[in-house]
Amino acid sequence: MTAPRRSRPAVVTIGAGLSLALMLTACLGDSGGDNSSDGTIEVWAHSGQAAEAEALGTLVDEFNESQDDVTANLTLIPEADYTSTIQATSADELPEVMEMDAPTMASFAYDRKLIPLEGVVSPEALDNRISGVTESGTYNDETYAVGLFDVGLGLWGNKALLEEAGIEAPTTAEEAWTVDEFRANLAELAEVSPSGKAIDLGEANGFAAEWGTFTTTPDIWSAGGTLMKDGKADGVLNSQENVDALEEWASWREFADPNTSGSAFPDGQTALTWTGNWMYPTFSEALGEDLALMPLPDFGNGTKAGHGSWQWGVTPAAEGNTEAAGSFLDFLLRDESIATMVEANAAVPGSTSALEQSELYGPGKPLELFATNLESACGSDNVTQECIAVARPVTPGYPTVTSSFGSALLAIWGGADVQDELDSAARAIDSDFSDNDGYQND
Repeated sequence: MTAPRRSRPAVVTIGAGLSLALMLTACLGDSGGDNSSDGTIEVWAHSGQAAEAEALGTLVDEFNESQDDVTANLTLIPEADYTSTIQATSADELPEVMEMDAPTMASFAYDRKLIPLEGVVSPEALDNRISGVTESGTYNDETYAVGLFDVGLGLWGNKALLEEAGIEAPTTAEEAWTVDEFRANLAELAEVSPSGKAIDLGEANGFAAEWGTFTTTPDIWSAGGTLMKDGKADGVLNSQENVDALEEWASWREFADPNTSGSAFPDGQTALTWTGNWMYPTFSEALGEDLALMPLPDFGNGTKAGHGSWQWGVTPAAEGNTEAAGSFLDFLLRDESIATMVEANAAVPGSTSALEQSELYGPGKPLELFATNLESACGSDNVTQECIAVARPVTPGYPTVTSSFGSALLAIWGGADVQDELDSAARAIDSDFSDNDGYQND
């Protein structure tokens, strides 16, 4: 008999822009349910960046105006409440189409709040996805989510401060600083940074939140570790590779600016910052030609970077009306729609054809590094030297994984023993997986 499914903590989502959530807007219809009889579908999305929400509203309007058969009603929900709202809503009360942060997909599929998209979304759209979007939208060999874009994580530098310190910025994965070089560079850059601190690691975003998991897992993957293997955390999460990697990460605190102003790097107070592509518009406007994009440091197994962002799925509420839901998703996955969205959020285009046309991510363009990283995307259970972009674990138990790991990160950053904290997190994760029969499908 399958063990009862325990409630799991909400994941604090990470999107193309880590911004304050907007209040509930654009509520144009009922919250959910089957509307197959009147050709109406309800659509839920998160309200992240204002420009992103505006772009989505424009796309919904364009879809509704493009044909007479289906009307999409859009409801935006504050980002901070978004995932917990879906978790608290029964499957039959969900909208036909909903957005979700990539690492939550498996949990919603396991809870039967999503249906497979083969036969719903066109084969052409599925085949056109970049590998990162495909990787993070697949669970148990079926597609449950599709995305307009993906994200990249990198090291950004102020060329003027780097030159003052006599440090050259690497531009490709092969040129990534070793972790020893990175540590030495932090010390030198702290000397030339006006704040006296070399780097903003995103401490203000909260290491216990999803930010912590997203931005520190590249360290452990690069060190040869990972979070889980074959549904187990003990002996994996608390491995010596992970302990060494996080001891190194915690040692950077003396060089890290807490960035209470929210603008330490673009204001020129720090020489480096560790964040994603969504900050490019802000950084580019502030630093211009002094802005450098670099790979994250190499701990020994090659530079690594996280990926996986907001994607779209279809719920059981659409059964009997999947053609309408599919037509909406096919519209969102057009290159023209993707272009509208990525112009607003500077994300990596989610289709191969849109990526080839990108003015930001194409060959020789300023953010080409992110696109190159995503060409070698892989899962966290099979991280190779050659793989760069790694998806967070695709498992229904991910909310427990990230919650436990995030709690350990916060304690470690505060000075707690790394081995003790990872041992505790591993026990909590394995206990939850045991209580839920390993999150195996019935």
